[in-house]
Amino acid sequence: MTAENRFNLIDEPWIPIVDVGQVSLRDLFSRQDYRALGGNPVQKIALTKLLLAIAQSAATPEDDEAWADLGALGLSANCLAYLERWHDRFWLYSDRPFLQMPTIRSAGIQPFGAVLAEIATGNTTVLMQTQIEKRLSDADKALLIISLMGFGLGGKKTDNSAILSAGYTGKTNDKGKPATGKPGPAVGFMGFLHNFLIGQSVLETLWLNLLTAEQLQQMCVFSAGLGKAPWEAMPIGEVCDTAKVLQASLMGRLLPLSRFCLLAETGLHYSEGIAYQGYKEGMVDPSVSVDFSGKDPKVIWVDPEKRPWRFLPALLSFLVQTGSQGFDCYQLRFGLLRARSQVETLGVWSGGLRVSSNAGEQFVSGSDDFVESLIMLPQQILGTLWFANLQLEMTELDQLSKIVYSATLNYFKSQNMDGKAQAALASNLFWQLCERKFQDLVNICDDFNQSKALRKTFAGFVNRAYDQFCAKDTARQLDAWAKNRPNLGKYLKDQTKTEEAQA
Repeated sequence: MTAENRFNLIDEPWIPIVDVGQVSLRDLFSRQDYRALGGNPVQKIALTKLLLAIAQSAATPEDDEAWADLGALGLSANCLAYLERWHDRFWLYSDRPFLQMPTIRSAGIQPFGAVLAEIATGNTTVLMQTQIEKRLSDADKALLIISLMGFGLGGKKTDNSAILSAGYTGKTNDKGKPATGKPGPAVGFMGFLHNFLIGQSVLETLWLNLLTAEQLQQMCVFSAGLGKAPWEAMPIGEVCDTAKVLQASLMGRLLPLSRFCLLAETGLHYSEGIAYQGYKEGMVDPSVSVDFSGKDPKVIWVDPEKRPWRFLPALLSFLVQTGSQGFDCYQLRFGLLRARSQVETLGVWSGGLRVSSNAGEQFVSGSDDFVESLIMLPQQILGTLWFANLQLEMTELDQLSKIVYSATLNYFKSQNMDGKAQAALASNLFWQLCERKFQDLVNICDDFNQSKALRKTFAGFVNRAYDQFCAKDTARQLDAWAKNRPNLGKYLKDQTKTEEAQA
């Protein structure tokens, strides 16, 4: 160890943990009582991928039986032993700094705020205190490096004049000048929605999401298989042999070195790194849900106007799929079915960051935002009947949102007013209210009668959203309000019949 080696990620606290604060990698793999990761959704995804990269490197089971025998405690022991073996590769500052490229120091320095999506820089209007750039601690810088590997936004902030592989043209345009940086593979064009299974602790969560060697073969996505973690063998350029293995392996998706960085005193040397194929070329993160059945592959993007829990039927469609139709998320499909016999509590976490693009420049603007949601799945009733009823009820909720929109719009139209904005807000309020009761709906979807009884509550949300934006203070308003009030007779019809039959 040299004198310049400092801040080892294994020993120093830097990982945010809910209800605890910052912990080290050794702490995390030693404790069973850490409930969940903290930070914003992008940081949670990046950290989960890092921890899974460590877990896969330390103990990739051969098949589901070996996975069950390993357990969360076995995974913990293997990871701690692995970290001790590779302790010297986890220094944030050294001659081989963690996930950094000392040879990229020829690239220009970007201030830390310029590469943080949530920080307002340049002529961007500052709306909240959190958008102001602050001084970063070593712990913050470690988290930033992890996040930039897959979530670096595309644009001109990367100094692509710095090229490490001789003759490499991937960072230049048709005119031979430095090209605009491409989006990180974990964010894509608009922001991928990532999904993971969630257990009762961080360790159990990592174990639930651990892929087996058999599953990697079944995926037929990674021609290089598991691959090696970058800290074991860092690339020397954009297209060296090590870089090519990272492009085609699971490790290259868990920790994609799409940015070559080197920390400096006032910022970081910042250039585009390894180029990765996207979902249209058949390469996808196991945590992203993609539909390959059509002519053009489709992916589920982050949508701040549509909270992640509303995508649950699409994310779990593999429960009833018999072929290759529909969306498929390897992380959920491989993990969910085997976990049902091993754990009592299991959830699906979904999240990400929505971004905008203009002429190759990515940024967070307007309605763009972080999103995340956690839905706990009732293990004892999870199956085709439960899923079919969930699909039915979600379809009905979609119809209710349209009824709210239409009723509100017509209320304003009848008074010769433009009500599109209010109608959209009313529909959005309806979904916000539904989110409070969605977990209850998930819990009873195996029981037709209970799910129908819950419809009274959702119908109440329709009326509440309508009343919020449609006043009835004057005679004219009262007339318009009564005339356009949502008609929920069809939605409540089956529920009424059920109550009469029970009576």
